[in-house]
Formats: sequence, structure tokens, C-alpha cells
Amino acid sequence: MRTTEAADALAPARGRVAIRAALFPLGVGAVSVAVAAFLWHQLHAWPPHEDETLALFVGRNSLAGLFDSVLNDRGGAPLHFVVAWVVAHLGFGLGALRAASACFAVASLTVVALLVRRLTDRATAVIATAIVGASWVLLFHGVYARMYSLFLFTSALSYLALLRALDRGGRRAWALWGLAFLATVATHPYGAIVLATQGLFVLVARRRVREALVAIAVVTVAATPFWLTDLVLAKRFDVGVGGGGAKLGGPLSVLAYLRDVAGDFTAGYRPVLALVLLAAGLGLVLLRRGHRESALLVASVIGVPSAAFMLGRFGTATSPESRHLIFALPFFALLVALPLRHLARRHLVLAAVLLAALLSSQVAWARHKTPPLFDWEPDARIAARHDASAYLAETSRPDDILFGYEPVYLGGWELARDTFPQTVLPRADADLALRTLLPLDRPLGRGVWILDASEPNNLKPALEIEWRSPLPETAFDVRRFGPFLVIRTRESTVTPKRYLERAGRVMLVGKALWIGDADINLLTVERAARALRGYGAPRSLSSNSR
Repeated sequence: MRTTEAADALAPARGRVAIRAALFPLGVGAVSVAVAAFLWHQLHAWPPHEDETLALFVGRNSLAGLFDSVLNDRGGAPLHFVVAWVVAHLGFGLGALRAASACFAVASLTVVALLVRRLTDRATAVIATAIVGASWVLLFHGVYARMYSLFLFTSALSYLALLRALDRGGRRAWALWGLAFLATVATHPYGAIVLATQGLFVLVARRRVREALVAIAVVTVAATPFWLTDLVLAKRFDVGVGGGGAKLGGPLSVLAYLRDVAGDFTAGYRPVLALVLLAAGLGLVLLRRGHRESALLVASVIGVPSAAFMLGRFGTATSPESRHLIFALPFFALLVALPLRHLARRHLVLAAVLLAALLSSQVAWARHKTPPLFDWEPDARIAARHDASAYLAETSRPDDILFGYEPVYLGGWELARDTFPQTVLPRADADLALRTLLPLDRPLGRGVWILDASEPNNLKPALEIEWRSPLPETAFDVRRFGPFLVIRTRESTVTPKRYLERAGRVMLVGKALWIGDADINLLTVERAARALRGYGAPRSLSSNSR
């Protein structure tokens, strides 16, 4: 009888536990569905970007050619380019590559929820997942077809796998962590910082230190190809440590950068951000009291990149931005979520109102920071770009030489994959541009350039380009499509010297039209021309010339 009475007394408690357990997948699922719906609806709202074109154009190569380009010439992590290779070789284009980014963004939410639950509890995990889902960093990079949603997914997975390995031990658990980490470092060079945060955490937590150090040593060696390609990228953009180059400017500048990162993770409006930072500070105190080991991991994730930015130097063409720390997003969201979770235990309605206000502020910040992500680009620009792409698809030759990874080229390739030109000269790297130009068969094909009056970095963006032809009609064919000028030489450029001369004339026209990219493009052309005069064409680069 007493056993039955005890069971009856425990039944309500068991029911509450079951309800709480069910709320976790329901909450995470609701956030995931909401984010997926937004990304799907807005998949094409953001205008096509040159970095997306770059990924797909590199992905047009064979798999061996892709790895040769990324590992030896361009540098950087290749996994995103492999995704682009799959998309291109399946016959898809920008829409599919953006869909892949959206899928990784949505999948990241489940991994983030599991990670935060492992570090705290289910309710905090649901709140943190909602904060991640509403952040500009996730919403924008879930549409923007670059590597950052993939980086969030792989890095969060590696942290989750590390915690699992520290709990269970054994070769299998460490092998799974190793695979997750290799995927992380294959996605972005900042995977090195992720590894550093994990190594520091293992040392300060003092758990399975010997096993962990052996595993870290193994993956460090296994990741050698990625370290080497990161060095290639660092040399291209003059990034490193020590003397020389620009730095963030000391502790105050690093703190200002981290403040901006926190703003892009949540909401950058100063009053809201001040409250968010206060909440994060309180969250760290609460985390240290209730989950000391979790606090050590969060401190490692924040401390290591902060120290790296103190020591790092950056070339004029690159600087850290909030997206580079996207791997820290789950941990910052955890800190902000934890005070809300504690408040909800006593004042559920107030906590819900504050969370709703924060999420609304986050979405508002995302719209403020990137209006086209919500409002779409003007119809006139879309139509003009499609017309320019169709023109190139109809009139291009396979040996034409494209300059810069212009989205207009991407549209042309999607319409005429088999006949569209394969050669693209990068517009911001004179050395790589020259190394791309010199091995081409002679006579070189026609040069093709795009001038875009509607780019946001122009002095006065416009949907119609003002065109007065300073270029000789006997040498150049110029077509206008709304804000776009498609400029092409009428005849083959024959030699690298003549190509660069023609490119220089076009860039001077761009400067006269106040095209924002014309300055850096002209500098690339001039540097390549100077190198060509003093450098010539080594036999290894000119062996295919005719």
C-alpha cells in the first residue's frame, strides 16, 4: 500500500520532468523552423557577391585542380570550395550554394543546443539557441554563400565532441573529435584558434590531459596541409605575428573590436548592447558558481582570440571582423541566456518579455546592418544584371579573360556553362593575377571588364551609369545595362603586356566614373605591369605559349 502511495506521490514530479524534457526538442525545433523559413524566403534577397562567384568559379575545376588552386595559389581552407565543387558539378549554381549555407546554419542550431545543454541545462540551451538564431551573424551568413555557417557548424561540433571525449575517453571518442576538428580547420584558418582554445581548456580543466595531448598532437600533424595553405593565405594578405604590419592598436582597440563582435552576435544598439554585456558578465559569474568547468571553457574561448588579436598584425587588405569569431557565438549566447534562465525561475513572464525584446532588437539590428537581406535589391538592378549576363552568355568566347569575380559573370556562366570563359584574374592580388595570366596560351583572348555604378562602396551608388566614351571604338566594345558597363576588347589582347595596358585604360575610366573598386583594381594592374617588366615570363610559366 505504501509503495503504491509513494508511486502516486512521485507521478506529478515525473510528469513535470517529462514535460521539461519534451520542451527542449520542441523549443530547438521551433527556433530551427523559424530560421529555416526566413533563410528560405530570403535566399536571393542579398545581391550576388564576388566571393560567392569566386567559390563557384574555383569549383568549376576538376577536384585536383580545385585543391591545386586553393592549397598552392589562393590559400585558405578548402572544405567550402569542395561544397562549391559539388554544387557546380551537379549542374547547380548560386541558389544551391546559398541553400547549402542555409542548411549548415540551421543544422548549427541543433549542435549549439546540444553544446549549451552539455555545459548548462536544457532551458538555458533553448534560450541560447534562440539568441543564436536571431543574430545577424547567423542570419546573414545563412544566406551569404561563404564558409561561415559551415564554420559555425563544424566548430560547435568539435567543441561538443571534445566534451564527449573528455567524459568517455577512449580512441573512438578522440577519433570523432579529431574528425570534427579537421573539418573545422578545413573550413577556416581560424580553426587554429579553435584548437588553441580547446588545448588551453584541457590544461586548465586537468581532465584526461595525457589522452587529450596525444590526440591534439595527432590532429596537429594530420592538419599539416591546412597549416601550409593557411600560410599561403597569410603571405598573400600579409597577416602574421610580431613586428611589421598594422595591428588592432592595443588592448583598447581589441576591446572595441570584441564589443562590435558582441553587437553583431546580439544587437549593436548601444543601450541594448550595454545591457547585453552586463547580462553576459552576470552570466559568467553564475556559470562559474554552478558549472566551473563550463566557465573555464567559455573563458578559454574568449581569452585565446583576445590574446591572438593583441599579438597579431594585419595587412592593409585584411582585418578581423565579427564573422571570424563565429565559433564563439554559442558561448556568448550561453552567457546572455543564463541570467534569463535564472530570472525565469522566479518571474517567468518578465524573463519571456525580456527575451522577446532582445530577439526583436537582434532582428532589427540585422536589418539595420544589412538592409538588402530584408528589403531585397531593386528590381531594376536585378533585371539589368540578368540582361548583362545574358549578353555575355551569348557573345563570350572560351578564351576571353575575365577580370575580377563579378556576379555578372556568374549569371553568364549559369546560362552557358560549356562555352563560358574559364580564366578569371583576381582583382586584389597582383602576384596571383600575373601568375594566372602568364601561363595562358598565346595569343591571349579578349579582355572583359565590368564597371558597376550601383555598388554600395561607390561614392554615389546609382541605378544608371553615366557613360561618355573615352575609349576608342576601334579597340573596345562597350555595352550599357542599367548600372553595369560591359567592356570588352574587340580583338585578342595577344600578350600579357597588351592585356595589362588595356586593363589599365578601363580602370582609369572606372576612376573617372567614381567606381569604388577602380582604385584597387588599377593598383593591381599597375603592380602586375611593373612586375612583368622586371620579372618577365619564366620558362616554367611560358612553356605553353605559342
